[in-house]
Amino acid sequence: QEKLVESGGGLVQAGGSLRLSCAASGGINEIGFMGWHRQAPGKQRELVAYITSSGITEYADSVKGRFTISRDNAKKTVYLQMNSLKPEDTGVYYCTAYMGGTYWGQGTQVTVSS
Repeated sequence: QEKLVESGGGLVQAGGSLRLSCAASGGINEIGFMGWHRQAPGKQRELVAYITSSGITEYADSVKGRFTISRDNAKKTVYLQMNSLKPEDTGVYYCTAYMGGTYWGQGTQVTVSS
């Protein structure tokens, strides 16, 4: 059974940095796109960034220049480096990946204090 497990969330002051990780497990050997979404309190879940299996990336306008998505295919892991964090980046961050179907992680909380 394929599974995604996120780590790296936490509490940080505005202007700080965090690095999220998401590791895939299960029998899948090839993973398609991998990405991160977030959901702020009272708001809909939104796409933050994604990366294809060949390394093509796309970002939400609100995080361009501050966040960097990357992946290690050998480790079946996707990362999200978040710099210059703002209070509006607060939310639950969910990892997603295509592994024969679209899978979601359980989410990790990111809180940015002003």
